[in-house]
Amino acid sequence: MKENGAVNVLFKIGFLYHKIAFDPLIELFEGDDRYNVFLSCREEKTKHLGIFLRSREQEILERFQQEGHSVTKDESGFDVVFTGDTVTNHAELGKTILCFVNHGSGIKTIMYRNLMQDRKTKYHIFVEGPYREKKLQEKKCLGISRVYTVGMPKLDPLFSAQRFDREEILGALKLDGRKKTVLYAPTYKPTSIFALKDWLMEGTEGLNVIIKLHPYSWTGRYAPHSHHRVFEWALEKHTHGALIPENDPSILPYLSVADTLITEASSTMFEFLATGKTGIIFDLDSDSLKHSDGTPILDEDNRTFLKDAFVHFNKPSDIRSAIEMGLINDKEREKKKEKARSALFYKLDGKASVRVKETVERLLGDDRSRNVP
Repeated sequence: MKENGAVNVLFKIGFLYHKIAFDPLIELFEGDDRYNVFLSCREEKTKHLGIFLRSREQEILERFQQEGHSVTKDESGFDVVFTGDTVTNHAELGKTILCFVNHGSGIKTIMYRNLMQDRKTKYHIFVEGPYREKKLQEKKCLGISRVYTVGMPKLDPLFSAQRFDREEILGALKLDGRKKTVLYAPTYKPTSIFALKDWLMEGTEGLNVIIKLHPYSWTGRYAPHSHHRVFEWALEKHTHGALIPENDPSILPYLSVADTLITEASSTMFEFLATGKTGIIFDLDSDSLKHSDGTPILDEDNRTFLKDAFVHFNKPSDIRSAIEMGLINDKEREKKKEKARSALFYKLDGKASVRVKETVERLLGDDRSRNVP
């Protein structure tokens, strides 16, 4: 499918929050008149009454249009398709260059599991650094796919000068810009929410705390609505915190303004490490965390991952001391962080999206790079 001789590019955004990983790429391709760029979003659904699923496709496409993007419900006939996950509609996508730009898997096994089930599909997988490339090779899940180590396009804005204004962001949240800021960013499964919910607000007294939940913690589809309700209730009593609403999917501004981060198994631990600041990991019983088929949820033991680079704690009552340690500039920890950054990331220079686009432009000249369903 071509219009005016231009190459047609689809950003197949499975869930709204995946778009944050694509934004720098969307901006690059939309700014190049050799490309016609379209966005789709089919998979986003919200569960009501614990039973009924309601599609949000039309709502989200209208949002994309208001942002100035071209949208489509027809995902067929594109020269290039970007996806943040493995796809299920191979026949509809047709003969295309299928680019997998992961939205952020951290230490979970889900990316490898999904690729293992789809080894006959040719994905061009763009990864953030040597760690991920090595893992993909070790898991033997690639099939006919290819891997390109380019950095993480999602993080490019963090390395652009003056992209985020601390006072403006904290002011909009009604938080005190003179105070240190803690970002709490748990994942939805496995989660620290219920272990830390009664300790977080007390442990951050005298500080700012920003609570940024995984999008699934809002929809009721993969996680219960209690994930967000417990913090809505807590913030009725405490004024030093802010819960980022569901309609604000980007964590980047809050990674930028936070002085430290608390998580357990979220990919935000990777993203916060990229900033050079010290994060805090709440230890889980990793050995007991299994999928329904008995396979591990986590690929790394979160009790030892980033050991000595980040602060670890395993008792909710120790949250305050963990925060205090996370805010201290420790010379030995700085060395460990720098080593970990080098292992996890390729060039934190704000140009990962440029490298992805350059690679795609090379692939467009090679018909063998296309996936044949």
